[in-house]
Amino acid sequence: MTDILDELEWRDVVAQTTDADALRRALAEGPITVYAGFDPTAPSLHAGNLATLLILTRFQRAGHRPIGLVGGATGLIGDPSGRSTERSLNSTDVVAEWVARIRVQVERFLSFDEGPTGAALVSNLDWTGQMSAIDFLRDIGKHFPVNRMLARESVSARLGGEGLSYTEFSYQILQANDYLELYRRHGCTLQLGGSDQWGNITAGVDLIRRVEGAHVHALTGKLITKADGTKFGKTAGGAIWLDPALTSPYAFYQYWLNADDRDVIRFLKVFTFRGRDEIAELEKSVADRPAAREAQRALAEDVTTLVHGADELRRVVAASRALFGQGSLEELDERTLGSALAEVPRAEVPALGAPLVDLLAQSGLVKSKSEARRAVNEGGAYLNNVKVADDSYVPTADDLLHGRFLVLRRGKRSIGGVEVVAG
Repeated sequence: MTDILDELEWRDVVAQTTDADALRRALAEGPITVYAGFDPTAPSLHAGNLATLLILTRFQRAGHRPIGLVGGATGLIGDPSGRSTERSLNSTDVVAEWVARIRVQVERFLSFDEGPTGAALVSNLDWTGQMSAIDFLRDIGKHFPVNRMLARESVSARLGGEGLSYTEFSYQILQANDYLELYRRHGCTLQLGGSDQWGNITAGVDLIRRVEGAHVHALTGKLITKADGTKFGKTAGGAIWLDPALTSPYAFYQYWLNADDRDVIRFLKVFTFRGRDEIAELEKSVADRPAAREAQRALAEDVTTLVHGADELRRVVAASRALFGQGSLEELDERTLGSALAEVPRAEVPALGAPLVDLLAQSGLVKSKSEARRAVNEGGAYLNNVKVADDSYVPTADDLLHGRFLVLRRGKRSIGGVEVVAG
């Protein structure tokens, strides 16, 4: 087994551990069971969840047994951590649907073989749903001093503002009970989570010590930030989701491809399985040949393959190249081309009939029709990667890709699109 803690420290992902030396000894003695939980607060996991999911995956690759927990019960309650207001509660049917979708996403990253490191996937509704309120209060609640609960950051931060309900106040007890149940059922002795989960995770460590007299461990990952101050995993259009129906594979790929030079090496360590030598070479490339963006391409290719698979990566790379005249637009499938054009300035029209200069302006690729005419006359306007020399040209049905798309380009780098949308 590899020394997973050394690996995680080199990748600079560890925020906190309960006792690093004790955890290192436990890991050296043989395979341990480790879990991470994912609440269904949305129909998909997002890029931020991916960091924790990959830590769990690294533990399995290092020879330990992972458990992925999807919060069928805690998803009905809502975690107050990191929130200034009460979370809106979703219906049981919605939560159940989201649990099913997130289970599929977690399964992509873990190996479920029959060996000692074979993964397990569970829902905490399996045990929490069977517990009566009396049992919960007598058997679990009695181990939680209220003064200690009030001191936890996720609670104290809310008490100074709008406050929080007893429902959210009880969340830390439910999560602690999850750790206790997984300790009893699977011998789980390590819980992973984001740094904002530290209070909830250590509540579980305390509960197991009080109830079972056992010493177990906690490890949290660092909050991922971006050098420019914008929020990691967000774009102007919203979160970067792992579900391709919510964030297209093309948009997902472009997010990582556009990583800042100041962030890309850190992201390679957190979100890929590349080793020290490979990342060191890419770091040198960023310093010596930043315009080549070799590190960004490596990052985008690795993460897109992890989340969406090699076939999808080939499609989005082909689309990215074709949009800039380095490949055939006609060879792109309709879904991939549509996803690519959704990420650039574009116009929707009910039918063809307007001159190209009008469409260039409508798409937002240029500011006015006069600017569009100037681009055409200067040789800098392209329709489906073919230079247009006539500023009166009107696109026809023969120009449409998949019967609905036109790809516009100004110069080498400015891309736009038109979609014909029947009324």
